Order: sequence, then structure tokens, then C-alpha cells
Amino acid sequence: MNEPRPRSESAIERLLAKYDQRVPRYTSYPTAPHFTPTVGAATYRDWLDTLDPALPLSLYVHVPFCDTLCWFCGCHTKIVRRYQPVAAYLEVLRREIDLVAKALGTRRTACHIHFGGGSPTILKPGDFAALMALLRDRFAIREDADIAVEIDPRGLDADLVTAMAAAGVNRASLGVQDLDPEVQRAVNRLQPLEETVRAAELLRAAGIGSINIDLMYGLPGQSAAGVQATVEAAVAALDPERICLFGYAHVPWMKRHQRLIDESTLPPPAARFAQYMSAAEQLQDLGYVWIGLDHFAKPDDPLARAMRNGTLRRNFQGYTTDNAPARLGFGPSAIGTLPQGFVQNAVPLHAYRDAVLAAALPIVRGLRLSDDDRMVGTVIERLMCDLAVDVAAVAAAFGRPPTVFDAALADLGEMAADDLVTVEGSRVRVSEAGRPFVRAVCARFDRYLEPGASRHAHAV
Repeated sequence: MNEPRPRSESAIERLLAKYDQRVPRYTSYPTAPHFTPTVGAATYRDWLDTLDPALPLSLYVHVPFCDTLCWFCGCHTKIVRRYQPVAAYLEVLRREIDLVAKALGTRRTACHIHFGGGSPTILKPGDFAALMALLRDRFAIREDADIAVEIDPRGLDADLVTAMAAAGVNRASLGVQDLDPEVQRAVNRLQPLEETVRAAELLRAAGIGSINIDLMYGLPGQSAAGVQATVEAAVAALDPERICLFGYAHVPWMKRHQRLIDESTLPPPAARFAQYMSAAEQLQDLGYVWIGLDHFAKPDDPLARAMRNGTLRRNFQGYTTDNAPARLGFGPSAIGTLPQGFVQNAVPLHAYRDAVLAAALPIVRGLRLSDDDRMVGTVIERLMCDLAVDVAAVAAAFGRPPTVFDAALADLGEMAADDLVTVEGSRVRVSEAGRPFVRAVCARFDRYLEPGASRHAHAV
């Protein structure tokens, strides 16, 4: 891939003004805002009933609780001070797992499990062990399954780590975000580095050897130098196998608690871009491979190998090696992906609970995929993962003429003139200068996106 031309600050500001649009993150296509109630519980039951028993499954388990509110959070979670609501939720979650297993009819193989939230580490050790035992009973979990848990390092319980390791967890994702105490105070997440180091040491000592960390840029009070200091300190102290470098998505119209953040302290677009690029360059200097838009991995990590051999995938957890053709989601707001389309559970906890206790699958919306959706989704996923795609080859695979993408290719003309992409016949390649704008490139192919829609975060 060609090296990017040096850009002046004014040139970068011009590019940001043109292309730093509000566009989806493209963790799916079509994206979740386009799900509708026309796909509900009955549709999901039919899809489960007809799912090929030979297909391996991926499982996502949502734990919608935290004990403190991080003001930057974009997840579906609820703050609790007592454990009773968590225990009551687990009873409902177990019932949903049983409902889905019954709808499948036979015990299916699972190759990936991901616990997200919220904070899955809010669970007591015995409850986590019992939940994993139930999953193992209802599904045939492969010995080489990737079992990952999102972890809040603050006060991580040593007994819980022991229980997770005994249950087969082999990957942990630690939320770090930023190490500057002033930035931490500005987003209500006080987390000394020593506490995160303790969590990583507990995990590795228990045999959970693959550590991912999440870092963020674009937070209030951050600077490029500050983000670089966080990168340097976090890598030196934690030696993570993978790093996710997320841009803070300020969407207070969707997440009301983000109104607690003083918008005047958020970095302007050019400063935010400088934070992202300086951190990305530093991570590469430290030996990490830049993967897609915002992930980094050691060269021998499975994620880096998947990128090199063209099998990298993207789902609602970001970049992944998970290539299971069906993904089942459990818990409120959880999204499932099946060959026929997408389904999503009720988001409010009470609505989810009421449905499950009535012995109903708690699906409230989704989307049935058309061949056109699958075709465009393939183009977008390859651009997000490989930064390149041959649109004619994709069209041919779906029995369509190459001209089906002519309008989108023409729409890339201005980006090509700005050296963000190259278009040679039907081949599209995102340049290194264009990598930060890859979501804007994908948006040129998105047949659902409404120009000027404000429900998404900025592209960079």
C-alpha cells in the first residue's frame, strides 16, 4: 500500500470538513437503525427451526449492569448498587437460553462465546460458573472455542478470575480508555494504572493469557501528547496482545448521560484526528499491526493472521476471527445474526423480562436480508477489513452484473482525487491516507443511509 503524502494542518482540516460525516460504524449491514418490528419472535423461531444443524454457532451474552456510570458509555446498561437485580436477571437469562435451545431442537456446536455489557465482571463467581455450565449443557462448546469476557479492572475479584479460568475463558478485554486522572475525572471513570495491572496479572496467573485493552481518543481534555502517554504506559505495563483504539462517539440525543460531559472540553475535529493518528503511529512503532480502522495486534496474534490471509471479519464486537455463519444473542438489546437476517431482543430490561417470563422469545425487531443486502454487505465488510475490494467479483458471486456498482464507483471520484482511494476498473483500494476515512468510503455503497442523518457518530 502506498505511503500517504504528508498533509498540512489546513489540508487535514479540509478533508475532515468534507468527509468526517455522521456515518455508521458498519459492524453490520444493513445497520441496526434500519431494523423494524416486521421481524419478531415468530420469525426468529422459524429461522432457528430451519438453521442447518451442521453450522457452528457464535454466542453473545449481554450483562446489562454496572456499579458506576461512565459518562462516555454508549452501551445498554443499568447502574445497580445491590446484587439482587443482577441475580434476578440471571434467572431470566437462563430461561431465555433454554427457550432458544429448545427452538433449535438439537444441541448445536458453538465455537465462539463473548460476554459483553455493561460489566460481566459484576457477576459473582458461582453465578458465572453456573451460567457457563448451562451454556455447555445446552451447546456443544468446542475445545478450541474462543471465550472472551469484557472486564472492568476496578476491583476485579480474584475468585471471579479463578471461576472464569475454570469455565474455559481464554481472552479478556480490559477497559482502560485513558490514564490521565484529569481525563478520567471528566468522564467519571477513576482507574489508576496499578489497578489495571493487578487485573492483568490476576488473569495471566490464572491462565487467561490473551489480554486486549480498549483505549479511547476524543474524550474531554485529551491531547495528542496525553493519548501518546497513555499508549506508552499501557503497553509497557500490560503488554496486551490486542488494542482497540476507539473514537469517543458523542451522541447525547441517544445517550442522555453524555450530557454530563462538558462539550466545550471535547477536542475539535483536527485535534481529535491528531490524537488518533499519533496513537496509531506510536502503536505501529511499538510493533503492533494496524488492523482495519481501529484495532491493533501483535504480528503473531490470530487477528493479525486473519488479516494477512483474508479471513478477517467484522461484527458487533468489532474486528474478529469469528467466522461462524450464525450468532445468537442473549440478554436485553442483544443482536443475533442468522443466514436469513438480523434479530434484536427488547432493549428495556422490563420488556425483555416480561417476554421471557411469558415463555416468548424476546425479539422485538430485526431485518430480513435480501440478496442485494448480502452483496453490499460483502463489499462493505471487505473494505472495513481489507481496505480493498473487487466489486465486480462480488457482484458476479451474487449473479449480478458489474454495473450494479457503477453509481457508487462514480461517487468515489472526489475521494480518489483527494488520494483517499484508488479506483482501477472494478477494484477499489483505500490508501493509507484514506484509512481513517474508510467508514466514509463504505457509506458511498450504503443504500440505506440518509444524507445528513444525525443518529450516527462522526466518521473519524
